Amino acid sequence: MTARIAAIDLGATSGRVITARVGDGLLDLTEVHRFPNRPVEAAGTLHWNVLSLYQDVLEGLRAAGPGLASVGIDSWAVDYGLLDASGTLLGDPVHYRDDRTEAVIDDVHAKISPERLYAVNGLQFLPFNTLYQLAAERLLDRAETLLLIPDLLAYWLTGERGAEATNASTTGLYDARTGTWSAEVIGALGLPAEILPPLRQPGTPSGLLGPSTGLPGVPLTAVASHDTASAVAAVPATNGNFAYISCGTWSLAGVELPAPILTEESRTANFTNEAGVDGTVRYLRNVMGMWLVSESMRTWNMPASELPALLAAAAEAPGLRSVIDPNDPSFMPPGDMPSRITAYCSRTGQPAPGTRAETVRCIMDSLALAHRAVLREAAELSGHRIDTIHLVGGGSRNTLLCQLTADATGLPVIAGPAEATALGNIGIQARALGLLPDLPALRSLIAETQPLAHYHPSTPETPWLEAAARLELAGSH
Repeated sequence: MTARIAAIDLGATSGRVITARVGDGLLDLTEVHRFPNRPVEAAGTLHWNVLSLYQDVLEGLRAAGPGLASVGIDSWAVDYGLLDASGTLLGDPVHYRDDRTEAVIDDVHAKISPERLYAVNGLQFLPFNTLYQLAAERLLDRAETLLLIPDLLAYWLTGERGAEATNASTTGLYDARTGTWSAEVIGALGLPAEILPPLRQPGTPSGLLGPSTGLPGVPLTAVASHDTASAVAAVPATNGNFAYISCGTWSLAGVELPAPILTEESRTANFTNEAGVDGTVRYLRNVMGMWLVSESMRTWNMPASELPALLAAAAEAPGLRSVIDPNDPSFMPPGDMPSRITAYCSRTGQPAPGTRAETVRCIMDSLALAHRAVLREAAELSGHRIDTIHLVGGGSRNTLLCQLTADATGLPVIAGPAEATALGNIGIQARALGLLPDLPALRSLIAETQPLAHYHPSTPETPWLEAAARLELAGSH
């Protein structure tokens, strides 16, 4: 049996609709529509233009055409739309890079301590987690339903409301042990529990597409709708001793576990426990990823087509001359990233990059160093042995970053698939259709059908140790 399946895959800077033919030994992709995702600032608040995204989703579904067996949606996490009693959206969702939560974090922690929050939800502290956004939300008293971005689009496509579990686990309102909404956290924060819809598991039905889609009656299937959850589902691992880096705007680096780790050591190390497919836990830490490069190129007014040449020049620049902490708060907002990198280097007594190639080499070295630190700490805290690193997502095409990650960690890196999120999205749908029996079968099919590249450590460890020590010293001042 062969089926044609569509994935709606929304990223922080672009979205696309991809179709796939899936069958015995068959998994091939066709991109039918790609579109930009351009946030909009209005009255001092940064928003997602979600109506424009929805229009592009409709265009993509129409381009996919008839004959689809299923459709699934994934996107970034934490952000949401609010619906009123009539089902109308109460304004465009606020972007997670908006600074509105800065004023409310202390108030949240006064109601429920960071230690207790972690013991329940297992999430790393990130100022844009949904519970902080809700504490700053001005429209909450008018809301009847909260829907995360994939669930909001699903509602518009089908009329059905729900909350997919892997994405719900990023809100801070989800109990990492029980896999349910946390009455304790919701009550402590004084949030209206009734606005949270019932949870859905990946692979379950989410309704039928309506007439406005041009594909009435096609099933919408809940997938691992947090894009990282879909990407991790698509890791082409052949055994359990692996780590993953889902590399795009962010680098999400960690290991897959059977249960959460909710220790105080884990909390202070800022590791997160997010829900994965089949009850797994994505134990990881966020690292600011290719955002640093994309914002630099935007500042330089360079089109994305020039990235390969820029990376090639960076590969020729001196390595580990200067390193930064990618997660320094100065790098979070949009803006002039090269100037911020220069300022960071000056502040920490390191030579500032003098050229664009040196700036990008500084970013690549720093990301590899961050990958090293996160994975070593993940292994130590979890007791999970790491023999191989799977680097998936758009960053897997970045040969410099892949090689530097192998060099920094001293471990082999298997790069690919680049379309991991879409493949995970499609694979969960294929399993729901009976085309695949389980998650290992999906991963085996991806390993057999998708191009992968292999990188092995090629440099001594000493320069990386010295760079790590230099960065640690800089952070202590």
